[in-house]
Amino acid sequence: MEVALIGARSYLSDALIDRFSKEGDRVYVLTGHEYVTKKVPKVFEQYNFSYVNESIPQIFESINPDAVVFMGEYDTNFPEQVEHRHVLEYSTGLVNILSSVQNLNRKIRFIYLSSERVYEESDFTPINELKPANPSNGRQYMVRQGEMTVNNYKSEFAIDPIVLRLDHLYGIPTGKVDLPRDLGRMCAEANENSVIHADPANEFSMLHVMDAVQYIYTALKAKEHRYDLYHISSGNVFNETQLANLVAEGWGKNVEVEEVRVKNSFKRVLDGEAFLEEFDARVFDKPEVSVPRVVSEISRHSRRFFAAPTQEKKSAGKIGTQISDIIYKLIPYIENSLMFIVFFMLNNRATGSEYFSNIDFLLLYVIFFAVVFGQQQATYSAVLATAGYLFRQQYDRSVFDVVLDYNTYVWIAQLFIIGLVVGYMKDRLKSIKEEDNVEINYLSRQRDDIFDINMANVQIKNVLETQLINQNDSFGKVYSITSTLDQYEPEDVLFYAAQIVQRLIETGDVAIYTVDNDRFARLFAATSATARSLGNSIKYTELTDMYEEFSNNRVYINKNMDEKYPLMADAIYDQDRIRLIIMAWGIPWDRMNLGQANMLRVIGFLIQNALVRANSYMSALEQQRFDEGGKVLKAEAFSSLLKAFVNAQRNSLTVVTVVAIDGDPESKELVEKLDRLTRASDYLGLHSDGKLYVLLSNTDEENSGFVMNRFKENDIKAKRLTTKELYSLVEAGDGEGDGDDE
Repeated sequence: MEVALIGARSYLSDALIDRFSKEGDRVYVLTGHEYVTKKVPKVFEQYNFSYVNESIPQIFESINPDAVVFMGEYDTNFPEQVEHRHVLEYSTGLVNILSSVQNLNRKIRFIYLSSERVYEESDFTPINELKPANPSNGRQYMVRQGEMTVNNYKSEFAIDPIVLRLDHLYGIPTGKVDLPRDLGRMCAEANENSVIHADPANEFSMLHVMDAVQYIYTALKAKEHRYDLYHISSGNVFNETQLANLVAEGWGKNVEVEEVRVKNSFKRVLDGEAFLEEFDARVFDKPEVSVPRVVSEISRHSRRFFAAPTQEKKSAGKIGTQISDIIYKLIPYIENSLMFIVFFMLNNRATGSEYFSNIDFLLLYVIFFAVVFGQQQATYSAVLATAGYLFRQQYDRSVFDVVLDYNTYVWIAQLFIIGLVVGYMKDRLKSIKEEDNVEINYLSRQRDDIFDINMANVQIKNVLETQLINQNDSFGKVYSITSTLDQYEPEDVLFYAAQIVQRLIETGDVAIYTVDNDRFARLFAATSATARSLGNSIKYTELTDMYEEFSNNRVYINKNMDEKYPLMADAIYDQDRIRLIIMAWGIPWDRMNLGQANMLRVIGFLIQNALVRANSYMSALEQQRFDEGGKVLKAEAFSSLLKAFVNAQRNSLTVVTVVAIDGDPESKELVEKLDRLTRASDYLGLHSDGKLYVLLSNTDEENSGFVMNRFKENDIKAKRLTTKELYSLVEAGDGEGDGDDE
């Protein structure tokens, strides 16, 4: 399953990724920011793009996910106190993502994570999904708006949304940004002054991150769901005083709890009954145990969670930044003023000069700043030049004469027109250049994004090629290995099937049981002593956890590591009845996932195909293999079966005991008595020496004693063959077969 996880890293996202990887799902992470970060462990591919990036549609086309999890309330890209730009980026990014998913044109489960914080009013009864949300701050309005946006994209053939509101989630945080709200506040008080203030009238329910992950995964995997909104709650109600005592217990220092009473006490607990009634989910966490553990971890790394600059440093830094900004903006005007002084002095010197009297240095000064700095500086230069011109004219004339002189206004008009026109052209050229640079940068970023996406696709392609060609879990390789069962004799199929399962599952402990009836299963082949630990015969219907999975047509995975059960097992059906059970032990925990379960299921189907062909062959030759009564194998068929069991015993796949019967092989009374005293998994057969034999499958010398006593009690003379006699009997059967062939 391909899962796209959208959001910055947090303790919840880490737990989700860990669960997905254990289940054999591929996880793709869209971080929501442009800067490169260290790759999150156990992630198949990580994309460092903002939600509003133009390449998001291409990313989702590349991922082609089966499900999407949007972190929402638990996305650490957005601070607690959001600004307008954060809300705009969040809403626009979510729409961009939903549109990209919708364009894939196939049914995709979309999980949106919210929290109890969309309810800010106190409610003394558990809050169900029918109560309207009433957020009070900017971030919760943003999250609530996201809930409605996701539901608006619901489509029968595209997006299948589910909104999950998690009730007071907590876990070991990765940093200050994902510190649990109420728990974090108490830890901060314990760290600051070793006193925690708590109001016993405030009540809420705590949900551990691992339970939340189980709920989320259940919703993600569900084929159908009744509602689009579910409340997720542990139902364990605590008040602030109880939680504060747990925090004090886990902090590891002398921390006191001080009860306070406030006017606006509240009780806010979500009602999670709708989810529990529809899905099979349970709460395993006990806050009395896990809260002190979480607090202890926060206490050990308190500097990382609570270290912050003092208010004085913040204020000083803010003032210094403002001063530096003002100085930076004044620098061009200071430079302009200094240059005016230089040009004004040159203009005064040139006035009485024979060679330079016709040069207008003030006009050159305005043109220079217009060309270099643009219209704004040209206007300021023109104002200074006008002031300088009027001041210089007063050397020879009165102010009244200068003001009434027509040439004064012509010169000023010339100065401003030239300066503003040249400055405008400069600004226009600069604007065109900047627009070109913006477009170039935009296209460059698109090129880089396409390159990154292509590199990710190449990596994915290479991994998939490697899986298809080289890895043991490629279905092509599985088929090529299991198809070798067709090469063996019908009697050998199940023995070699155990070895094939052992090879493909990569464990040394595999057992195959054949089902005698609707309750009991008999061991047919086992590759180790561990694989024989359940015994030669088991009442599999009493292994309730395993049988329940079989009844639901699922592979059993022993997630609780119960020693009474194998680590993984699968049942092979024939016309709605269990015929074989494949069991495996010795599987590493990280490989007890959905991918390995699917592998076992595929192997079981292929073994079933080989077994069906073998049984069809046996049925076709049934008259040639058995006597007229259909209970005693003829010599050739029994020799072939005996050889298969002996070879399997040599390969440590089974144990076998053969008993020689002293009596008339053609006696129907003797055959009936032997058939009644043996099991369905045992065989009666004739050999080329003319004697009647009983083959006891999966029976060693010790267990065969019970059978021998049974024969003795019923007046049947029998002798148990030694290993040497058994091998001689097999060799005699081979020689007889060769002679017949000749």
